[in-house]
Amino acid sequence: MAVNDFNSERAAASERVGVLLVNLGTPDAADARSVRIYLREFLSDRRVIEEQGLAWKLILNGIILVVRPRRKARDYRKIWNTEKNESPLKTITRSQAGKLSEQLAGSQIVVDWAMRYGNPSIRERINALVAQGCGRILVVPLYPQYSAATTATVCDEVARVMQELRAQPAIRFAPAYPTDATYIEALALSIKAHLAALPYRPDTIVASFHGMPQEYVDKGDPYYAQCVATTEALRARLGLDTDSLMLTFQSRFGSAEWLKPYTDKTIEGLAKSGKRRIAVVTPGFAADCLETLEEIAQENAEIFRHNGGEQFSFIPCLNDSDAGMDVIRQLVMRELQGWI
Repeated sequence: MAVNDFNSERAAASERVGVLLVNLGTPDAADARSVRIYLREFLSDRRVIEEQGLAWKLILNGIILVVRPRRKARDYRKIWNTEKNESPLKTITRSQAGKLSEQLAGSQIVVDWAMRYGNPSIRERINALVAQGCGRILVVPLYPQYSAATTATVCDEVARVMQELRAQPAIRFAPAYPTDATYIEALALSIKAHLAALPYRPDTIVASFHGMPQEYVDKGDPYYAQCVATTEALRARLGLDTDSLMLTFQSRFGSAEWLKPYTDKTIEGLAKSGKRRIAVVTPGFAADCLETLEEIAQENAEIFRHNGGEQFSFIPCLNDSDAGMDVIRQLVMRELQGWI
């Protein structure tokens, strides 16, 4: 090997490598103004709302951003981390990054975290990684199932940031992991441990994923198929059938048809059909957030009890648990091959 080639390889080996964990986002405070800022950024993304014409802008600015922020701010206050004055999603994502950094201590890897919408922004944290000497950055969207409205929009934003950089780092994106063995095992162990601690045996477990418009799937988005694949892998691991572990979709928005079956309608139907005890798990979320802690654990629990159900249990996300960190660490180490 030529001396210059050897020196180049040695320099590459000692160069810092950045790992950026990215989750969806959160308002900076649990008030209407902060929620309005967050929703405007989120709902102005063409990946999230594909039709951004005049009609949508009138609806967004004339109705949604007038009415929805105050109501959503109340919901955020129900789950807000008052000690840190931030949402649980921000607390957990920071912890995930911190724990991953500790697990990789002694290497040339620098771990950071960002939110696609809100703060800290992807732009801010990529610039921070570059400033720390990271010539290569692995971006890890924390979405187990791929969707253009989640994973792809992270890639879009990274591309916009890169356009502003004269000296660009090399970029990789970690893929979705809907049937990754470590992820399925972590979910199964989490469910088993939670159910073992309950004073009752659930009649049914509901696996609730975030919804999306049916039209997006019809156009080719693989999200629905990956949610099905995750659920089927989880059923196989737990030895459950389709009635014992049900697939549903939550958080629909607007009047268009979304992926079915709907979580709230399914939970209402279970209670009305005589099911008295259920548990709900949210495999599509890597960290607990408004959609899990308020919408599922509170709102859907009330729907279940209001319609005759008796015992409702929410199974927390993997979060920064040992099993959850194993999923993230193994994903990161796999995707860093050849860089470290």
